[in-house]
Amino acid sequence: MAKNYDLVIVGGGPGGYVAAIRAAQLGLSTAIVEQSKLGGTCLHKGCIPSKALLRSAEVYRTTKEQAHTFGVEVQNVTFNFEQAQKRKNDIIDQLHKGIQGLMKKGKIDVFEGYGRILGPSIFSPMSGTISVEFDDDRDNEMLIPKNVIIATGSRPRTLKGLIPDGSRLLSSDDLMTLQQLPKSLLIVGGGVIGVEWASMLHDFGVEVTIVEYSNAILPTEDQDIQKAMTASFKKRGIRIITNAHILPETLQDNQGYIEISAEVEGKQQQFFAEKILLSVGRQANIENIGLENTDIEVNRGYIEVNPHYQTKESHIYAIGDVIGGLQLAHVASHEGIHAVEHIAGLNPETIESHKIARCIYGNPEVASIGLTEKQAREQEIEIAVGKFPFAAIGKALVFGEKEGFVKIIADNKTDDIVGVHIMGAHATELISEASLAMLVDATPWEMSAHIHPHPSLSEAIGEAALAVEGKAIHQ
Repeated sequence: MAKNYDLVIVGGGPGGYVAAIRAAQLGLSTAIVEQSKLGGTCLHKGCIPSKALLRSAEVYRTTKEQAHTFGVEVQNVTFNFEQAQKRKNDIIDQLHKGIQGLMKKGKIDVFEGYGRILGPSIFSPMSGTISVEFDDDRDNEMLIPKNVIIATGSRPRTLKGLIPDGSRLLSSDDLMTLQQLPKSLLIVGGGVIGVEWASMLHDFGVEVTIVEYSNAILPTEDQDIQKAMTASFKKRGIRIITNAHILPETLQDNQGYIEISAEVEGKQQQFFAEKILLSVGRQANIENIGLENTDIEVNRGYIEVNPHYQTKESHIYAIGDVIGGLQLAHVASHEGIHAVEHIAGLNPETIESHKIARCIYGNPEVASIGLTEKQAREQEIEIAVGKFPFAAIGKALVFGEKEGFVKIIADNKTDDIVGVHIMGAHATELISEASLAMLVDATPWEMSAHIHPHPSLSEAIGEAALAVEGKAIHQ
């Protein structure tokens, strides 16, 4: 039997379920089709579980390495990975139940099956009918929407010749289900995901090596962040190899370890580890969802959309990882809200990608927004830079985390802030001040004129803003 809706969303991750809630608020009859669990990769395999484990790593590291400096004497500190995994799973379960409750509250229909877009048929003269396929013997359910949002997310990318097997060669998804920690891990890829796992697993006692194709880890971040994070990791004992081209054909077992080689600056170098993590980005889930039944255009593996997230078929929208850009949960959520409000005729403001914060949750944390110094110079912006270390901030010393800095980049001609980069404790919380400043087009002077409480880590932001004009007080 066919069912009619104002909106059907294919995919129940942070883009899809948030869009559904907003649609329900606006009075649209709404359904979500999700083949797995509401919350998507972010809740079940990405953002939330990895941060839960990172928190366990932080507590363990602090207890083991720093407790005595606070006057806390602890003997024979050990780490229970099984308990850390249980805590992670409990958090996931609690949040999953919360999302299910929100669906009931909004009277949003949830179909647990695989959604496929159909072309024009007896159900509708336009493409967009959603066929829901189930794992059991039930017949397909037909959903006939006035509008569709594709929010099918992404999955870990692979390399030719290196396909994760879930045992020795792993994806980030596989790491989430580990029953015990390996003694050593080789991470292929030093981007955000690779760096977070490197930090976490090193704190758990795993011997970690990062092999990165570019000339630095975190290649999309500001060069000062790259250099500082590299120095921090090496000081902790994390091995980093850059300018390395991995050679899949050399992969082999070697007495209980995996052996693989990489070409490093023209020379072949061997690496040994108990397991390998392939962390080379993510690819959109666009296969087998019926795009061939529509006029939707795909470019380089991503669905093409306009500023309101409409595809070439104006009643079909796409949001989140499937459209590329910043593949972040908070981006997908706001794209979903925008798309729904556009469907409802509310004329929402266009989302500006350079005003979206990016966060890395390792030790130390990194957060940034806007342009890097290199990008600003490449755009021929005449810039002024203010930089201030956490080591000069009282709260950082009290907290026991003095590593890192705040860096603010401003346009000398317009006085606009064009980029903010933070490395240090709670950077992922502090970045919200910079995000708000960029949203309202604040100047460095306005950021410094805002009186930051003392003692607080946020004082580093005010000092960095003063430093743009050479007026930092404590430097």
